[in-house]
Amino acid sequence: MASVKFFLRERNGGLQPGLLYVRVIHERKTSTIKTGISVFDHEWDADRQMIVGDRHEIAGARLRAVAKRVESIIAVLEKSDGGFTAAEVAERYRDVDAVAGIVTYGLELSRENRRCGNMSASDRLKYTMLRFQEFLASDDAAGENSAMGVADIHFDEMDSRLIRRYEAYLRGEGMCPNSTSYYIRNLRSVYNMAVDSGLARPRNLFRQVFTGIAKTAKRAIPLDAIRRMKRLRLRPDSNESLARDMFLFSFYTRGMSIVDMAFLRKSDLRNGVLTYRRRKTSQLLTIKWEPAMQRIVDRCSIKESKYLLPLIRVADKDARKQYISASHTLNRCLKRIGLKVGLKEPLTMYVARHAWASIARESDVPVSVISQGMGHDSETTTLIYLANLDRGRLDDANRSIIGRIES
Repeated sequence: MASVKFFLRERNGGLQPGLLYVRVIHERKTSTIKTGISVFDHEWDADRQMIVGDRHEIAGARLRAVAKRVESIIAVLEKSDGGFTAAEVAERYRDVDAVAGIVTYGLELSRENRRCGNMSASDRLKYTMLRFQEFLASDDAAGENSAMGVADIHFDEMDSRLIRRYEAYLRGEGMCPNSTSYYIRNLRSVYNMAVDSGLARPRNLFRQVFTGIAKTAKRAIPLDAIRRMKRLRLRPDSNESLARDMFLFSFYTRGMSIVDMAFLRKSDLRNGVLTYRRRKTSQLLTIKWEPAMQRIVDRCSIKESKYLLPLIRVADKDARKQYISASHTLNRCLKRIGLKVGLKEPLTMYVARHAWASIARESDVPVSVISQGMGHDSETTTLIYLANLDRGRLDDANRSIIGRIES
């Protein structure tokens, strides 16, 4: 029967935190395992094999998780017919250690998605794990007493209290409930994938935090505000002028998202009809081309580019990075434009989508089609309604809406 015992190796005569190790003894042979847990001498009770003092809660949970993993490895090896050594226990622990951290695992999933060409999923996983990593290194991870100070955490060390602290940390960063829910849902997804891969135990760690989608205030602006924006005097070659044009183009094209705008190709416009597939849902949409749209393209399109709009400018560079950078620039400029025309809420590209839905409703487009100004709890329901709209009627309504701006 193997025995397991923790011991502390002091550093600098106890002036610095020492490192806790596991000593595994089996058949008179010994092997040691580094736990990665640092404590001062006065925080370690060797007789009771436990951490005491201010750090006992989170560090103690980590210590128990390490013990549980070592004991689990020993239990598996004891069932094998060929026997085992203390060195094999340490070797198996280190193999598990390489993949058991949720940040390490999530970042590897991100890289795998990138290799498969799924850039959106790759970025979502990357920024989710980096955000969680920032939390782990903060004081909030360990509560009020001390910082956890780690870059990763093993699946067994996670508990519902840690997830609640993470939610509080995100809210402390000024995030709204939908933003905190976004990061927590993504973290839950990574944990569940680890469960499916056999790296983590199935546990309901996220039941005490908000993972839904809260209803938000409509972000539409009135028709008069868009008119004031259109009439605003801006330097023709400025970023603000481009931002205004891109906002109006989104509005004129029934609230087209900026990512779809960025990847529009000149070949998507044929015989007076713009046809594109939404990147978010893969739905194919067609829009009758209007003179107001053409005027924007005439002002800003790059002659040598295959793209209709100037959001991706350099052919041999990462198109996604260029679109993201352009998106940030446009939204910064729109916020300044919003202030100039007297808007109280921040103006962003997304406002164009809400504005078109709201004004279309005022123009007698059926509520069943516009779906309460894009107010559904899920976009899927809205898309079902949009798919049933008679295209000619929608084109007429869109022409009427554009006319109210251009007049």
